[in-house]
Amino acid sequence: MINETDGTDRDAPARYSELTELVRGMEQDFHKFFVQGNKAAGTRVRQAMQELKTFAQAVRTEVQSIKNTKADAG
Repeated sequence: MINETDGTDRDAPARYSELTELVRGMEQDFHKFFVQGNKAAGTRVRQAMQELKTFAQAVRTEVQSIKNTKADAG
């Protein structure tokens, strides 16, 4: 995650890829729920959105940690 020598995040492209995969994975269920009215797909959309929320919070915490590390170093 964080490179201890300079405080940078070597996994930034990986984190972004995780984000895009999460969003891409929701596409089919969004279509099934909003276009076709499939209620089970709506449940999956809600679950995926909760997972996205958890992921977003983890990234926010990671960003803040990196910012604080850089602020302390410089």
